[in-house]
Amino acid sequence: MSDTDLISRATGELYKNIDAMLDSVMKKYDRESNTRIWHGRPAVLVKCLSALFSLYCIYVTLFSTAMPEIRLNVFLGLILILGYLHYPIRKTPSEILQGLDDSISIPITFDTKARSNSIPFYDILIMLAGAIPFFYFAFNAESIIKLALRVTSPRNPNYHLMITMAVLAILSTMELCRRCVGIPILCVVGALMVYAFSTVRFGKVIYDLFYSTGDGLRSTPIEVCAKYIVVFIIFGAFLERTGISTFFINLANAIAGASAGGPAKVAVISSALCGMVSGSSVGNTVTTGSVTIPMMKKTGYKPEFAGAVEAAASTGGQIMPPIMGAAAFLMAEYMGIPYSQVALKAILPAVLYFAGIYIAVHLEAKKLGLKGIPKEELPRILKLLPKVYLLLPLIVLVVMVSMNIYTMQFSAAIAIGLAIFVGLFNSDERITPKKILEALEAGGRGTITVAVACAMAGLVAGCITSTGLASELITMVVNVSGGHAFIALVLTMICCVILGMGVPTTANYCIMAATCAPILMAPAIGIEKICAHFFVFYFGIVADITPPVALAAYAGSAIAKAPPMKTAFNATKLAIGAFIVPYIFAFTPAMLFENVSPLINITNAGPVLTQILIACEIILICATALLGIFGVAAALNGFLYKPINPIFRIIICAGGLSMLVPGLVSDLIGLMLVGFVFTVQYMKKDS
Repeated sequence: MSDTDLISRATGELYKNIDAMLDSVMKKYDRESNTRIWHGRPAVLVKCLSALFSLYCIYVTLFSTAMPEIRLNVFLGLILILGYLHYPIRKTPSEILQGLDDSISIPITFDTKARSNSIPFYDILIMLAGAIPFFYFAFNAESIIKLALRVTSPRNPNYHLMITMAVLAILSTMELCRRCVGIPILCVVGALMVYAFSTVRFGKVIYDLFYSTGDGLRSTPIEVCAKYIVVFIIFGAFLERTGISTFFINLANAIAGASAGGPAKVAVISSALCGMVSGSSVGNTVTTGSVTIPMMKKTGYKPEFAGAVEAAASTGGQIMPPIMGAAAFLMAEYMGIPYSQVALKAILPAVLYFAGIYIAVHLEAKKLGLKGIPKEELPRILKLLPKVYLLLPLIVLVVMVSMNIYTMQFSAAIAIGLAIFVGLFNSDERITPKKILEALEAGGRGTITVAVACAMAGLVAGCITSTGLASELITMVVNVSGGHAFIALVLTMICCVILGMGVPTTANYCIMAATCAPILMAPAIGIEKICAHFFVFYFGIVADITPPVALAAYAGSAIAKAPPMKTAFNATKLAIGAFIVPYIFAFTPAMLFENVSPLINITNAGPVLTQILIACEIILICATALLGIFGVAAALNGFLYKPINPIFRIIICAGGLSMLVPGLVSDLIGLMLVGFVFTVQYMKKDS
């Protein structure tokens, strides 16, 4: 065998091992990745079923005129079938071995006890027991709707059958949730169901949770999932297979790779771009982190810092417009505003989040004296320009959705077609019929977790509706907080972070939107509707990097070979903007471009001049907020041109926080404080 063949074979084995390593990290920290192992014909069958499910969802959301009770029941029935085909009753046992090469820095997992092509008989029974009631409801929807509450009344001749089917469907869906989402959300659902059954008639609760047309399993979350989210998940799967992730990483390298601490800045930029498409904190951490974390370590960053940068940036991808993961569509539905407005209002907080991380890694690089990647090793922007056509599907989607040319789902379908089209021209990662099938299969598989999470959120909302618990929760929080909005916000933040530990953002937001957001909007608290929903959305996301259950940070630590808790605390420190900004826009909606009024009021100003003044005010808000996040990041890092003493760190932090609060007085105070410390540091930089 020639040397060339040996090198080629060794390279192939290396890549194969790297894929196995990444898969092991995903299985450990991401429930969605812990699926059954299928090989051969069974694998083809399962993939084809998932692909057909995706095609069915696209067809239904575009063309179906069936009543919601038919559409959503069939959707949930199919979700249960696919869910039990994919997710086993427990995690696959495995043993962890260390990687081949320290430069790769990823633990390899070899599954030693995993059985392939196996589904136990009890899983088949649970699957059928859960799916059949949904299909029965779909085929008998009209008669069940006419019966209304009588369907679960003891006077109904089929009372026992209807109750049994509803209970089986609910329990089967909850078990699937345990497998693919996690236990924390089940604790919430279980506690609420116990409360509901103990205070309301059993048949009434069952009706509200399963047979009701507007509450329970078929409430707003699952309606939005089946109508919008599933198509955008499929679009994201197709977009990833066009090679856009590679393009984003190369683009980030070309922009920031050569600067001080370049690999960390590449991680921030590429994770922001890739994360808005993937919508998964752990998935994005593993995907981009497999490239960026070893580069950061090689540059000189500590392992725990490298893992934290990737985790914090990947988590923030879900707040990055225009896609923002799946929750953005639910936000639009709950807040009653167009999706395009949700994306617009999210721009400044997202920019502040990533600006804070970017500034922190820059200051860390300066403090450690780190260099960037040699320019000769980086891709050139001019060579990347021919690949810019890969952005076409994303651009067309944003334009169509923003201008309301077509419905969101039809716009997503057009974008899917464009993704296939542009993928044909990418010679590096050309899209093929096999990749189209893989994208459809990935889209169908990715929908399972989101749909189940939305179903659980529906159960939460159903229990609250049945019991009238919402008013009691509002009264309780108002009493505990004494009517002080800040205390109510802190309590809400704690709830969001605890519930978000190991729970997908979508489910977390749905539950918080049904429980905590109305509390914040109560007259006694007084937080505006849009601000309340953005508040719970943000703190649901940062749970992925907040100890003690910081799954994204733990995934980053596994790749970086760093202590998990150190990585999690570093990630929390880097993402400080996500803990500060929500409080600011809760009290000052102008940060979300809500209720913006010009600082200068001109008498008899015409509509054109008024709009110009408002635009200037928005620009001022953005500029001062960016300077503010710079001050906070410098204070936390303790370095500007040289180490900052504790007194100056307090001063620049206070100045940064002042500028983050929109308002002329706060901006001027903050500017003076930050400017003072900056000037002193600059003058002493050579001393």
